[in-house]
Amino acid sequence: MYEYKVETYKVKEAEAFMNELARGGWRVITVSPNLAVGYGLVVTYERKKD
Repeated sequence: MYEYKVETYKVKEAEAFMNELARGGWRVITVSPNLAVGYGLVVTYERKKD
């Protein structure tokens, strides 16, 4: 079974947050523009649930 997490970021801060979650076992499965605010990213992560 997998668990998912969806986060929104400003472009400049996305890399640091994505690397931090990767260290916790999360992998990026999608990256989309955040059209609601006109800038930024919506990132979806998944990891195998223990």
